[in-house]
Amino acid sequence: MAACEFGQIMKRKLIRLSRHYVSALRKHLKQGPQADLQPARGLGRQAVSLGLETLDMARIHGGALATLEATGSKDGLIERADVFFTETISPIEETHRAALKATAHLNQVNQALDRRTKDLAASNRSLKQGIAWRKTVEADLKKSGEDYKTLLGKSLAIRKRLQRLAHRILSAQEDKRKKISYDLQDEIAQTLLGINVRLLTVKKASGRSARSLQKEIAIAQRLVDMSVKTIERLAREFGKHHEA
Repeated sequence: MAACEFGQIMKRKLIRLSRHYVSALRKHLKQGPQADLQPARGLGRQAVSLGLETLDMARIHGGALATLEATGSKDGLIERADVFFTETISPIEETHRAALKATAHLNQVNQALDRRTKDLAASNRSLKQGIAWRKTVEADLKKSGEDYKTLLGKSLAIRKRLQRLAHRILSAQEDKRKKISYDLQDEIAQTLLGINVRLLTVKKASGRSARSLQKEIAIAQRLVDMSVKTIERLAREFGKHHEA
């Protein structure tokens, strides 16, 4: 609908309402102080439906008074006309009060929504922070697991190396002990061989002079002493290598 056409419709409605107002006010004034005010409230409801305000009705009321030539105070006409006008605008005032109440309620609702929105935003931020923290923890746990696997692999490798090294050390110690044992046997064998030779010499020299025999016995004794010392020395070396 065009604006011009809408304006024409509203104008016709205002003219019709103004005529109804004049008619209703005339009847009201004729009925006297005990007149019914329901027609006035009906006109007020029509004004509300048309979107009129108190000032608009005041103009209509002024026009009605001029039409009825009730500008004097004869028989209290002005006072009764004011009562009629007051009753007419009461629906408008009630609408205003309802609108104000609705506006106040709407403001309260908006404030509650604002608070709710802020709380929701705060909850969303907390949720995002929680999600970010959880992802960080998961990443750290994953990295820790990978590091653990790496360290475990290195530990196993080191343990194997230590096992091989210990085996080599034990093998070397065993070889060393075998060598010392062989050396000990060789020296003892050589010494005993020398003693045996001297004893044979003593046996052959038994028919010689006692002086010659004593000399051979003394040599044999030295060989025995040397053998004992050799055994003790090799035993100490063997013991040291065994402790190592």
